[in-house]
Amino acid sequence: MASPSQELPKTHRALILSSTSEPPKIKDVPAPQPGPGSVVVHMLSANILSYQKSIYNGERKYPFPTPLTTGMGGIGRIAAIGPDTLTLSPGQLVFVDCFVRGRDDPNSAFLLGIHEGHTEGSRKLMHGEWRDGSFAEYVKIPLECAYPLNEELLMGKLGYGVEELGEIARDLIPFGGLSDISIRPGETIIIAPATGPFGMAAVKVALAMGTRVIAMGRNLSILQRLQASHERVEIVQITGDEQADLEKVKGFGTIDAYFDISPPVAGTSTHFKSCMLALRHGGRISLMGGLNIDLAIPHAIVMHRDLLLKGKWMYDRQNVLDLIKMVEIGLLKMGSKAGQEYVKFPMDEWKEAFDAAEGFSGSNRSAVLVP
Repeated sequence: MASPSQELPKTHRALILSSTSEPPKIKDVPAPQPGPGSVVVHMLSANILSYQKSIYNGERKYPFPTPLTTGMGGIGRIAAIGPDTLTLSPGQLVFVDCFVRGRDDPNSAFLLGIHEGHTEGSRKLMHGEWRDGSFAEYVKIPLECAYPLNEELLMGKLGYGVEELGEIARDLIPFGGLSDISIRPGETIIIAPATGPFGMAAVKVALAMGTRVIAMGRNLSILQRLQASHERVEIVQITGDEQADLEKVKGFGTIDAYFDISPPVAGTSTHFKSCMLALRHGGRISLMGGLNIDLAIPHAIVMHRDLLLKGKWMYDRQNVLDLIKMVEIGLLKMGSKAGQEYVKFPMDEWKEAFDAAEGFSGSNRSAVLVP
């Protein structure tokens, strides 16, 4: 429990989902209390996915227990600490990571407030101790999911707002896949599709890692905006003509790697094969998309060219630490410095916030909830 110097309110406001057949509601519920291995964070800014609404109305059919405090990660301040907390202290600014791994089984992983994961262990964790997300005034999270941020540097010297720092969460996902295939400065990588929120983040992160990017997608206007906003970006519109798109990509010379973060509906897209066929001998492929069907792989090309194909779900703890360092030294820009605008919504306007987030997809605007 919290010490007298860390008193928490008896209740707090949270956006609770009781069933996917009815919308969530703001309720006054008992405030979380810290225990061993946990901290309680006062949320300052909570991230909203572009498809947040389709998660909680059941359209995406994500598995999770109900009732559930909705939300995922964001930025907040430590409100109370458990008895075994050594370095964090009340008032400290932290990044709240929604990707939780089992301490005695790191393969059991789930997304706080979104998805119960793929193992019995991950389901046990989300159905039990770690049931609630961050669309609330306070959230209890595992100690290792609270990453300290250098407030003096990030908000003082660099001038970031808390909502801009929340961009760390989105950038982390492609950073996990790019790191997993050992992207190196000077290499050329295909990002496809590069026109959604995570694809656009992948372009930004890959550039910060020192690469040249070939951005692919169907929306030409978004591709052109990416090219105008960044150096070292080439663009190829996906036309559905596998051979024609391949020739356009090959026209840019040696291609070292291919990063894919396709949405569920893209499983039959021609770009997968075009991108794989464009890779040099020994090229690498990272698959991070959420396809709802199996993908056809050009087996002979993968084998004879010694291609490395890896899947990656989210990222590792070291990726989080590394990416925060990139932000702190100014290598990876956030928010307005990266051309991104954040629109803040109070928790009472969560419906408007979800709608705005959906409408902002593919743009340079993002919605955040301010509990």
